Amino acid sequence: MALIRFFPENSRIKFLNARRVTLAVAALIMTGSIICFAAIGLNFGIDFRGGTLIEIETDGPADLPELRSRLGALDLGEVTLQEFGAPNDILINIQRQDGDAEAQQEAIERVKSEIDDVVVNYRRTEFVGPKVGAELREAGTLATLLALLGIAVYVWFRFEWQFAAAALLALVHDVIATIGFFTVTQIEFNLATLAAVLTIAGYSINDTVVIFDRVRESARKYKKLPISEVLNKALNDTLSRTLMTSLTTLLALFSLYFFGGEVIRGFTAGLIWGIVIGTFSSVGVAVPLLYYMGVKSEPVEKQEEEDRSKAQDGVPQV
Repeated sequence: MALIRFFPENSRIKFLNARRVTLAVAALIMTGSIICFAAIGLNFGIDFRGGTLIEIETDGPADLPELRSRLGALDLGEVTLQEFGAPNDILINIQRQDGDAEAQQEAIERVKSEIDDVVVNYRRTEFVGPKVGAELREAGTLATLLALLGIAVYVWFRFEWQFAAAALLALVHDVIATIGFFTVTQIEFNLATLAAVLTIAGYSINDTVVIFDRVRESARKYKKLPISEVLNKALNDTLSRTLMTSLTTLLALFSLYFFGGEVIRGFTAGLIWGIVIGTFSSVGVAVPLLYYMGVKSEPVEKQEEEDRSKAQDGVPQV
């Protein structure tokens, strides 16, 4: 028995009664995200758009206005400076220069010679060419699509096609909503934040599969209940687990966001949003979609018959 119980053991919340509202909210989030993406676009990092990144440590707190003025006078195009954790840690992003690698190297040397008097350490210097950036964008998009497809196939084999379709649509909602988050906030979208998107998909499907498992069990146990009651019961049975998992994960992520440093701040911000939106989609999108897709006792009974047939044939049950 748990020492502390935060949620009622036998809650009877009628989640399905709010299905039109939750699906409307999900549709609104997706539409808004797509419109923002088309109108504003993502703030791609150097990983994807190409350019040069220089991380420096200055002698004492950096004077950012002065550094911007000095680097702006070099006429290298877009040059952005960002404090990177401590006041003397600075990230310099320089847009890709016209020309080949020699032109990029020349720009790096000009920057270094300009600020050499205030820099005590060049921690890293990275250059990503436009071709590499384009290839990374294509590879990242392909990886996301394949991950979603693989997850849908897994759920299809584990349950029925309705479950796979509902899970896939919920995941697409999560990915689009996360892209919308990065579009609205203009947090730099780089390889780390792409990893956050894939992590969110994995987290969300884990939540969804746990609930789907309980739906299947409840459908087998309460065959005479309407499907809406079965779905409500599954959601209530897993409510404590869903919320506690999300809350404890958020506690860890907020700690990382505030104390983990600038390097992983965009990554953790995306994950925090993803945990919230993933929990919402598992409860408010995936299960209502099951209802509208006509999940009834028939596929479950069919599965039960298959299990019974396997048991009679001596095939061990998984």
